[in-house]
Amino acid sequence: MNRRDFLIASAAMPALAAQQNQRIRVALWGTEHSHTDGKLKALLDSADYEFVGVCEPNAQLKAKVQGTPLYKGLRWITESEMLGDKSIQMIVVECSVADAIPMGKKVIAANKHLHLEKPPGNSWPEFKALVEEARKKKLLFQTGYVWRHNEGVNAAIEAAQQGWLGEIQLVRSAMNADRDAPQRAVEAKYKGGGLFELGGHPIDSMVRILGRPKDVKSVMRHHSSKPDKLNDNGVAVFEFERSLGILSQTDNQAGAGDHRSFEVIGSEGTFVVHPEANPPRMRVFLKKAQGKYRSGWQDITLPPQPRFVGDFAEFARALKSGQPLKLSYDHELLLHETLLRASGEI
Repeated sequence: MNRRDFLIASAAMPALAAQQNQRIRVALWGTEHSHTDGKLKALLDSADYEFVGVCEPNAQLKAKVQGTPLYKGLRWITESEMLGDKSIQMIVVECSVADAIPMGKKVIAANKHLHLEKPPGNSWPEFKALVEEARKKKLLFQTGYVWRHNEGVNAAIEAAQQGWLGEIQLVRSAMNADRDAPQRAVEAKYKGGGLFELGGHPIDSMVRILGRPKDVKSVMRHHSSKPDKLNDNGVAVFEFERSLGILSQTDNQAGAGDHRSFEVIGSEGTFVVHPEANPPRMRVFLKKAQGKYRSGWQDITLPPQPRFVGDFAEFARALKSGQPLKLSYDHELLLHETLLRASGEI
């Protein structure tokens, strides 16, 4: 570094340090999604954020949460107040699938960074346009898939990317649920049903390992005796250049939450994350020791994996440092395109 560059860099350092120490002013838009309370708590507990307020234009939804302990003492703001407040840097959108793109577009139009709940709509052209507008404006864009900071899932991805598992033959996941009638009605609005609602979690990890699938084939059926038209039993098969992916999803499994799994199977080793919670466990086989893992089969119990904390820590890191998120705009596009292909939307 020459003297001129050194002086320029030195002059910028105090401003960068101040930015890194400054709390990010954030607002919550919507209270409808099942992740809302967990994300609100993560924001309130984080030293990185200054929580400005909650915007919920739906009077019925507002009344439902307003008296609960988590929302006690929080400021309620209107949409125009939120979008017009230039001091608010980031908005977390917790909404229905149908509202995701319209609300996300307003956030980006207001020049604010966006965390958008999943699945973010079922229109590929509109989602692509939203992401490209965020990219053009250099605004951070992040979707709310909860496995992104799961230690077991990330360990399996790392093992695959490091080459420890040899040739990856198969990535397989079960992402089941046991839905009540109101949630079944929500998912029944979409051809992909439960697979569309939940399939993005494992697809997010699958494409991090294998990239874009050459082909996707799905079977989605209504197999339960429930009196609705929800496609509640589905399988998607993803064909890659030299690998396969399999995702199974049913909305009618007792004990489903503690059954969810993610597997990466290779010629030199296998990672099985099952279950992914309560407590999360990994079963690992390696032909030879790699990294912190010995050869042969080993069972590893992981500590609790708090949801949402990692998402917002990553967002704060990127925003304060001026660096991109670890998962890029292109990754978000590939993930959503693949989900829509798997669930029959495109």
